[in-house]
Amino acid sequence: MSGETDLIKLYSTKILALAAEIPHQGRLETADATVKRRSPLCGSTVTVDIALDNGKVSRFAQDVKACALGQASAAIVGQAIIGRTLAEVETARDQLKAMLSAAGPVPDAPFDGLEVLIPAREFKNRHASIQLALEATLEAMQTALKSNCA
Repeated sequence: MSGETDLIKLYSTKILALAAEIPHQGRLETADATVKRRSPLCGSTVTVDIALDNGKVSRFAQDVKACALGQASAAIVGQAIIGRTLAEVETARDQLKAMLSAAGPVPDAPFDGLEVLIPAREFKNRHASIQLALEATLEAMQTALKSNCA
């Protein structure tokens, strides 16, 4: 019974509200890079289109097909991503992973809204979906930067 109660608490009102209001949903007509990431465990997917200007995210779109936790994570990423650098996104990705798997601290601002996902620490099968948005964004930024340098 307590496992069921913990799962209900995991899907808090705040997480459900975030999942319902994902910024930058859809696709960009023109992008510097597009990356689709999939969680093999649950089948959640996030496709990210990105455009960079001077190494910073200038345009961003995401197509999110994930559980409420993955959607909430994508919403927070979408709120914070414009103007971010590769180093900032890489740090956020690493901090989110540590927060979930090693009880690390909340990611630095502007990704500190990911704090709402702390209750998911105990649900390892949800971690991959939560990390999809940042992983796809990071990979898209790396791809865009490589193609702009070529």
